[in-house]
Amino acid sequence: MAKPRVKVPKSATAGEVVTIKALINHAMESGQRKDKSGNKIPRKIINTFSAAFNGTEVIMVNLEPAISTNPYFQFSFKVPASGDLAFKWVDDDGSVSEITKTITVA
Repeated sequence: MAKPRVKVPKSATAGEVVTIKALINHAMESGQRKDKSGNKIPRKIINTFSAAFNGTEVIMVNLEPAISTNPYFQFSFKVPASGDLAFKWVDDDGSVSEITKTITVA
């Protein structure tokens, strides 16, 4: 999988609600299409996206074949304290992409 891109504020105040944006480049093949020879193209989708703050899950999404190419997520998150926000994408074939960003409470 390609390297994910996330946008997380570097700092926030305790209790502030911030917007988190996450994108990963991925072709997302549904398994329904056929190649030029008439053979089904195997399904290959990201089936799980999650984010955890200091080990506590903040969001978890199960994806289905209808999800678009290069899935983009945006969600709000209330920052309780300084810590790490860890993102994880899991593909059908078991491959995993992860990235961690730190938020500092000022």
